[in-house]
Amino acid sequence: MTIHDHPLRGALSAEMHVRRLPRMAAPCRMMQVVVVLGETNTDATRAHIEALKRLSTVIVPLSAKYAVLLMDGVTLVWERHTEFATYTLLRPGMTEDPFSPADFDPVRDRLYAGMPGEIIRSTQIALVAGDEWDPPRLDLTRWFAAEATVVCDVAGGLARIASDFRLNADGYGRLLVQDRGLQHDEAGQLILRLQELGNYRNMALLGLPLAQRLTPSVSQLEARLAELTHAVSERSSQDDQLLDELSFLSAELARLVAETRYRMSATRAYAQISEDRLGSLNIGVVRGYQSLDDFTERRLIPAVRTCDSFSARLDDLSRRAAWTSDLLRTRIDIALARQNRDLLTSMDARTHLQLRLQQTVEGLSVVAISYYMVALIGHVIDAVPGIPHDIALAATVPVVVALVAFALYRMRRHLMG
Repeated sequence: MTIHDHPLRGALSAEMHVRRLPRMAAPCRMMQVVVVLGETNTDATRAHIEALKRLSTVIVPLSAKYAVLLMDGVTLVWERHTEFATYTLLRPGMTEDPFSPADFDPVRDRLYAGMPGEIIRSTQIALVAGDEWDPPRLDLTRWFAAEATVVCDVAGGLARIASDFRLNADGYGRLLVQDRGLQHDEAGQLILRLQELGNYRNMALLGLPLAQRLTPSVSQLEARLAELTHAVSERSSQDDQLLDELSFLSAELARLVAETRYRMSATRAYAQISEDRLGSLNIGVVRGYQSLDDFTERRLIPAVRTCDSFSARLDDLSRRAAWTSDLLRTRIDIALARQNRDLLTSMDARTHLQLRLQQTVEGLSVVAISYYMVALIGHVIDAVPGIPHDIALAATVPVVVALVAFALYRMRRHLMG
């Protein structure tokens, strides 16, 4: 019995095991860098990882989307997403400064050398034990802005996080995670969800500047479409000029839709993933601080709704432009039908006139043909002796005319019938 595997069986199986971090325990330090690559920039990314692979020990073999390497005691986890990639550095232990980028030197320098893409987010993460959270061992105001600090319980109270989600002078954000009873893979899964929440949130926010930049253009097109729609209702307007302007407006709309549709669709998808990650964190409120869900929803939802509103305006404008174009084309079709009717009426009048002229010509034709036939008969009469020429010729004229007229009448009826 021969069994044939589906060509995607191995890839689908591997897909279920990516997007994970190695098992970790407090205390430990992490650094994650997220770079935007686009959908086609794969060769440069793979070349960069291959260069790092030659300087490290491979823990998980390199695939198209995932690899784990060990470099100078620091674990590097690389993940390739649709249009971005993440580089996560993990090292056990804790130094005096839990958010010092120098803790990852020189691995960090090797990572940045030749890194493709553009950094969209970079975060330093400190995982500490429960007894290291409370002051004076760890002063939150030392690391986070007091007016923007977010503190909340996650994982059903098994962990607590703190951050201000700001970009600091060293180019990194900061996230503090307190282990209050996490076991086995729970710490890695928790940090993975927290980072995915932030990464997908930032990717979702990429659509907001685009929507804000192009909103004035959409407003101008809406105003111009309203003017054209009003002009269509005016009988004195020039249809060809209106149609030309409507065609230009429709082309501009098509350009805006093509320029923004992917980004707006990606914004909705990333926002949905962020909401899913937020719901899976099982967040609990810590009195005196804003929680992670408050922070995320207060910033993400308005941005996503702005993008949705922008997309809805484009779709509505496209439908209105098509409706106005149809209305104008209907008016043009009616005008053409009226012109065709007048042309057919004119052609009918000319045909009637031609018929009258033809009938007149036919009368002259009877006379001309009869004249020549009488002349021929006259020659015949001249050849017959004993017949009075003038009397015989006069007698043949009415007969010849009648016969010619009857023959033309029969021929006309035959051609018309």
